[in-house]
Amino acid sequence: MARPWESGVRYEMSIIIRDVREHELDLVLALNNAAGPGILPMDAGKLRFFWENADYFRVAEKDGLLAGFLVALSQDAPHDSPNFLWFRERYPEFLYIDRIVIASTRRGAGVGRVFYGDVQSFSEVRVPRLAAEVFMESSSHPALLFHGSFGFREVGQYVMSGHGLRAAMLVKELCSFPFVRQTYDGQLPDQPWLAARTLPGRKPERATGT
Repeated sequence: MARPWESGVRYEMSIIIRDVREHELDLVLALNNAAGPGILPMDAGKLRFFWENADYFRVAEKDGLLAGFLVALSQDAPHDSPNFLWFRERYPEFLYIDRIVIASTRRGAGVGRVFYGDVQSFSEVRVPRLAAEVFMESSSHPALLFHGSFGFREVGQYVMSGHGLRAAMLVKELCSFPFVRQTYDGQLPDQPWLAARTLPGRKPERATGT
Protein backbone atom coordinates (compact mmCIF):
# COMPACT_ATOMS: atom_id res chain seq x y z
CA MET A 1 0.00 0.00 0.00
CA ALA A 2 1.12 3.54 -0.66
CA ARG A 3 0.46 5.96 2.18
CA PRO A 4 -3.12 7.28 2.16
CA TRP A 5 -3.01 7.30 5.95
CA GLU A 6 -0.47 10.12 6.01
CA SER A 7 -3.24 12.66 6.32
CA GLY A 8 -4.99 14.71 8.93
CA VAL A 9 -2.84 17.84 8.85
CA ARG A 10 -4.68 19.61 6.06
CA TYR A 11 -7.40 18.82 3.52
CA GLU A 12 -7.28 20.34 0.06
CA MET A 13 -10.64 20.75 -1.60
CA SER A 14 -11.69 20.35 -5.25
CA ILE A 15 -10.37 16.80 -5.57
CA ILE A 16 -12.14 15.09 -8.46
CA ILE A 17 -12.54 11.29 -8.30
CA ARG A 18 -13.39 9.75 -11.67
CA ASP A 19 -12.83 6.65 -13.79
CA VAL A 20 -9.38 6.43 -15.32
CA ARG A 21 -9.06 7.12 -19.06
CA GLU A 22 -7.08 4.87 -21.34
CA HIS A 23 -4.68 7.59 -22.45
CA GLU A 24 -3.72 8.12 -18.79
CA LEU A 25 -2.38 4.60 -18.24
CA ASP A 26 1.24 5.58 -18.80
CA LEU A 27 0.90 8.28 -16.14
CA VAL A 28 -0.70 5.79 -13.75
CA LEU A 29 2.15 3.32 -14.35
CA ALA A 30 4.77 5.97 -13.63
CA LEU A 31 2.92 7.02 -10.48
CA ASN A 32 2.75 3.41 -9.27
CA ASN A 33 6.41 2.66 -9.84
CA ALA A 34 7.55 5.88 -8.18
CA ALA A 35 5.59 5.11 -5.01
CA GLY A 36 8.49 3.43 -3.23
CA PRO A 37 8.69 0.13 -1.27
CA GLY A 38 5.22 0.51 0.21
CA ILE A 39 3.60 -0.82 -2.96
CA LEU A 40 4.54 -3.58 -5.40
CA PRO A 41 5.80 -2.40 -8.80
CA MET A 42 3.97 -3.40 -11.96
CA ASP A 43 4.57 -3.43 -15.70
CA ALA A 44 2.41 -2.29 -18.60
CA GLY A 45 0.88 -5.75 -18.95
CA LYS A 46 -0.40 -5.80 -15.37
CA LEU A 47 -1.77 -2.28 -15.77
CA ARG A 48 -3.56 -3.33 -18.97
CA PHE A 49 -5.09 -6.22 -17.03
CA PHE A 50 -6.47 -3.74 -14.49
CA TRP A 51 -7.82 -1.52 -17.27
CA GLU A 52 -9.66 -4.48 -18.75
CA ASN A 53 -10.87 -6.17 -15.55
CA ALA A 54 -10.94 -3.86 -12.52
CA ASP A 55 -14.50 -3.11 -11.41
CA TYR A 56 -13.21 0.07 -9.77
CA PHE A 57 -10.30 1.92 -11.36
CA ARG A 58 -10.47 5.59 -10.53
CA VAL A 59 -8.03 8.45 -10.35
CA ALA A 60 -7.94 11.55 -8.19
CA GLU A 61 -7.48 14.76 -10.14
CA LYS A 62 -6.33 17.99 -8.52
CA ASP A 63 -5.63 21.17 -10.50
CA GLY A 64 -5.72 19.17 -13.73
CA LEU A 65 -3.05 16.70 -12.56
CA LEU A 66 -3.32 13.11 -11.32
CA ALA A 67 -3.00 13.02 -7.54
CA GLY A 68 -3.42 9.24 -7.16
CA PHE A 69 -5.39 6.16 -8.14
CA LEU A 70 -7.18 3.20 -6.59
CA VAL A 71 -7.77 -0.21 -8.19
CA ALA A 72 -10.31 -2.70 -6.83
CA LEU A 73 -11.70 -5.95 -8.24
CA SER A 74 -14.72 -8.09 -7.46
CA GLN A 75 -14.57 -11.79 -6.67
CA ASP A 76 -15.42 -12.53 -10.33
CA ALA A 77 -12.25 -10.96 -11.73
CA PRO A 78 -9.71 -13.35 -13.31
CA HIS A 79 -7.04 -12.04 -10.96
CA ASP A 80 -4.05 -14.20 -9.98
CA SER A 81 -2.86 -12.18 -7.00
CA PRO A 82 -2.27 -14.60 -4.08
CA ASN A 83 -3.81 -12.09 -1.67
CA PHE A 84 -6.92 -11.80 -3.85
CA LEU A 85 -7.16 -15.59 -4.06
CA TRP A 86 -6.85 -15.83 -0.27
CA PHE A 87 -10.02 -13.77 0.06
CA ARG A 88 -11.82 -15.64 -2.72
CA GLU A 89 -11.24 -18.95 -0.93
CA ARG A 90 -13.02 -17.56 2.14
CA TYR A 91 -15.69 -15.12 0.94
CA PRO A 92 -18.23 -15.57 -1.87
CA GLU A 93 -18.71 -11.84 -2.54
CA PHE A 94 -16.38 -8.90 -2.01
CA LEU A 95 -14.52 -6.02 -3.63
CA TYR A 96 -10.77 -6.31 -3.17
CA ILE A 97 -8.64 -3.16 -2.98
CA ASP A 98 -5.55 -4.25 -4.88
CA ARG A 99 -3.66 -0.99 -4.56
CA ILE A 100 -3.95 2.67 -3.77
CA VAL A 101 -1.21 5.11 -4.71
CA ILE A 102 -1.05 8.78 -3.78
CA ALA A 103 1.42 11.11 -5.51
CA SER A 104 4.20 12.18 -3.16
CA THR A 105 3.25 15.85 -3.60
CA ARG A 106 -0.34 15.11 -2.48
CA ARG A 107 0.28 12.93 0.58
CA GLY A 108 -1.11 14.47 3.71
CA ALA A 109 -3.90 16.23 1.81
CA GLY A 110 -6.67 13.71 2.56
CA VAL A 111 -6.74 12.10 -0.90
CA GLY A 112 -6.61 8.59 0.58
CA ARG A 113 -9.61 9.25 2.80
CA VAL A 114 -11.56 10.63 -0.16
CA PHE A 115 -10.73 7.49 -2.15
CA TYR A 116 -11.82 5.15 0.65
CA GLY A 117 -15.09 7.02 1.04
CA ASP A 118 -15.68 6.76 -2.70
CA VAL A 119 -14.82 3.07 -3.03
CA GLN A 120 -17.13 2.30 -0.11
CA SER A 121 -19.96 4.18 -1.81
CA PHE A 122 -19.29 2.19 -4.99
CA SER A 123 -19.12 -1.13 -3.14
CA GLU A 124 -22.00 -0.99 -0.68
CA VAL A 125 -24.64 -1.22 -3.42
CA ARG A 126 -22.88 -4.19 -5.07
CA VAL A 127 -21.17 -6.45 -2.53
CA PRO A 128 -21.44 -7.18 1.20
CA ARG A 129 -17.80 -6.43 2.06
CA LEU A 130 -14.56 -4.69 1.18
CA ALA A 131 -11.23 -6.54 1.42
CA ALA A 132 -7.69 -5.22 1.63
CA GLU A 133 -4.30 -6.05 3.09
CA VAL A 134 -1.54 -4.19 4.88
CA PHE A 135 2.03 -5.48 4.73
CA MET A 136 3.31 -6.16 8.24
CA GLU A 137 6.41 -3.99 8.38
CA SER A 138 7.81 -1.83 11.16
CA SER A 139 6.08 1.17 9.55
CA SER A 140 2.68 -0.51 9.15
CA HIS A 141 1.02 0.83 12.30
CA PRO A 142 -0.34 4.03 10.65
CA ALA A 143 -1.74 1.92 7.80
CA LEU A 144 -3.52 -0.39 10.23
CA LEU A 145 -4.91 2.58 12.13
CA PHE A 146 -6.08 4.17 8.87
CA HIS A 147 -7.99 1.01 7.90
CA GLY A 148 -9.29 0.52 11.42
CA SER A 149 -10.73 4.04 11.37
CA PHE A 150 -12.73 2.98 8.31
CA GLY A 151 -14.10 -0.11 10.05
CA PHE A 152 -11.74 -2.77 8.68
CA ARG A 153 -10.83 -5.67 10.96
CA GLU A 154 -8.10 -8.27 10.65
CA VAL A 155 -9.40 -11.70 9.63
CA GLY A 156 -6.06 -13.44 9.18
CA GLN A 157 -2.47 -13.12 8.03
CA TYR A 158 -0.78 -14.41 4.90
CA VAL A 159 2.83 -14.65 3.71
CA MET A 160 3.22 -13.98 -0.01
CA SER A 161 5.33 -16.70 -1.61
CA GLY A 162 8.17 -15.29 -3.68
CA HIS A 163 8.10 -12.01 -1.79
CA GLY A 164 8.35 -13.15 1.82
CA LEU A 165 6.02 -10.36 2.83
CA ARG A 166 3.54 -11.00 5.64
CA ALA A 167 0.23 -9.22 5.19
CA ALA A 168 -2.60 -8.54 7.60
CA MET A 169 -5.79 -9.50 5.74
CA LEU A 170 -8.55 -7.00 6.41
CA VAL A 171 -12.31 -7.00 5.79
CA LYS A 172 -15.01 -4.39 6.24
CA GLU A 173 -18.62 -5.54 6.28
CA LEU A 174 -20.88 -3.07 4.46
CA CYS A 175 -24.00 -2.60 6.53
CA SER A 176 -26.00 -0.99 3.70
CA PHE A 177 -25.72 -3.96 1.36
CA PRO A 178 -28.46 -6.20 2.88
CA PHE A 179 -30.96 -3.36 2.46
CA VAL A 180 -29.87 -2.76 -1.14
CA ARG A 181 -30.11 -6.45 -2.04
CA GLN A 182 -33.50 -6.86 -0.39
CA THR A 183 -34.95 -3.67 -1.86
CA TYR A 184 -33.54 -3.73 -5.40
CA ASP A 185 -32.64 -7.40 -5.95
CA GLY A 186 -29.82 -6.56 -8.35
CA GLN A 187 -31.81 -4.01 -10.33
CA LEU A 188 -30.17 -0.74 -9.35
CA PRO A 189 -31.80 2.52 -10.43
CA ASP A 190 -30.50 4.03 -13.66
CA GLN A 191 -28.51 6.84 -12.11
CA PRO A 192 -25.09 8.13 -13.23
CA TRP A 193 -23.54 7.69 -9.79
CA LEU A 194 -24.52 4.00 -9.80
CA ALA A 195 -23.01 3.25 -13.22
CA ALA A 196 -20.31 0.59 -13.44
CA ARG A 197 -17.18 0.67 -15.59
CA THR A 198 -17.21 -0.93 -18.99
CA LEU A 199 -14.82 -3.87 -18.67
CA PRO A 200 -13.10 -4.63 -22.01
CA GLY A 201 -11.69 -7.89 -20.65
CA ARG A 202 -14.97 -9.33 -19.36
CA LYS A 203 -18.49 -9.83 -20.59
CA PRO A 204 -20.65 -6.68 -20.30
CA GLU A 205 -22.48 -6.29 -17.01
CA ARG A 206 -26.22 -6.01 -16.85
CA ALA A 207 -27.58 -2.57 -17.67
CA THR A 208 -28.44 -2.12 -14.01
CA GLY A 209 -24.80 -1.51 -13.15
CA THR A 210 -24.59 -4.52 -10.81
